[in-house]
Amino acid sequence: MTRLLALALAASLATPALAADPIKILFVGNSYTFGRVDPVLTYNAAAVHDMTAGFNALNPTGTNSYPAGTPGFGSFEPHPWGGVPGIFKKMTDQAGLNYDVSLSTRNAASLRGQFLDTANSDWKLRENVASQTWDTVVLQEQSDAALPAGKGKNANLATFNAYADQFERFIHHGTAQSYKEADLFGGLAACMATGLSQASCNTTRNIAANTHASPATQVYLEQSWARPDMVEAHRVTKPDITSADGRPIVDTGSAGGAATLYYDSLAGMTSDLHASFYGKAASNPGFAGVVPVGDAFQRAVDQGLAQRSGFYGADGTFAEAAGALNLWWLDRTHASKYGSYLSALTLFGSLTGRDPLTLGAGEQAAIDLGLDATTARALQRVASVQLGFTAAVPEPQTVAMLLAGLGVVAMRLRPGTPPGAAPAR
Repeated sequence: MTRLLALALAASLATPALAADPIKILFVGNSYTFGRVDPVLTYNAAAVHDMTAGFNALNPTGTNSYPAGTPGFGSFEPHPWGGVPGIFKKMTDQAGLNYDVSLSTRNAASLRGQFLDTANSDWKLRENVASQTWDTVVLQEQSDAALPAGKGKNANLATFNAYADQFERFIHHGTAQSYKEADLFGGLAACMATGLSQASCNTTRNIAANTHASPATQVYLEQSWARPDMVEAHRVTKPDITSADGRPIVDTGSAGGAATLYYDSLAGMTSDLHASFYGKAASNPGFAGVVPVGDAFQRAVDQGLAQRSGFYGADGTFAEAAGALNLWWLDRTHASKYGSYLSALTLFGSLTGRDPLTLGAGEQAAIDLGLDATTARALQRVASVQLGFTAAVPEPQTVAMLLAGLGVVAMRLRPGTPPGAAPAR
């Protein structure tokens, strides 16, 4: 009997991790989450649940929708989406982890817009969150919404703080609510200071109970990255409408005028975003932590691995620095495939507790996205160092190999940490 028990125990210990119940994770966000363009947009879509595909089929006005004849119409952001969650899913599979991955996303969605279902009556984004009990939820705010007042077109730190807390309570406790935003923000004047009208501030918001709420759900905030289009001089563009060659169209309606800039450097914007996200997490112990994607972007720039300037040409339109590793797509706000890969690596390390470097140079998502092994390894190292798995010791030979492969003749390398950055484990 003892031997039989020993064999049974050995068999149970030998059972693969995939035999366990899957870890159910939901990514709540916007085009920074779903990737906006291929090869990221539809990557691994069959392996994740796109919870907004049905909404889009029912009523496409809830997201990007342009009249017939608009460049890009008919092929713009087709569902289902895989995006960064799809890359994350591929990484967890390779690590032998069992994750059931879902995303609830729409273009330019803020946390307030997600919580109040502001897209239209058919896009039930808050209801997606309440549709089941999640092990983990990752919240991604609109790109510049978490910035201090006046530091971005959509900068609204008070609203970010309020609705991050609203989501945390909704996910953990799920109590039905009936409130006015004038009360949520501490008075009518404070509410109107966020840009809302008096009527909107005094509108009663009725929020049904979340019957699948659980105090055990881990809720993370995902730190946004700095945007070159808010830092470097250029002409106004329409970033969400693309020409036949995939490039954002210069906004002739604004006479191609100079775009409004808000920061002198990517590092300055990263510092403010870091302060907002880490400040919110520190003020509310209900958050499990911050996924420091924005800090990882800045680390790649500071180390000389990623392009830091020269995102626009002398005429103010788009330019590419020859051979440079660019973390940003052509609109200089969304991530390129390199930036999306770094995002997924940072999420992988933060949420699973596994060192991104353990994925190795032959990691499948990198291969699928068209990243060479040296580039994949260099980005894995950035995420590993950012999360504290690996000491911040430079690897000159690795960076030199990458830059040589990219055709860069010379680039100044200096290891560094973005202002105020700290590893999040």
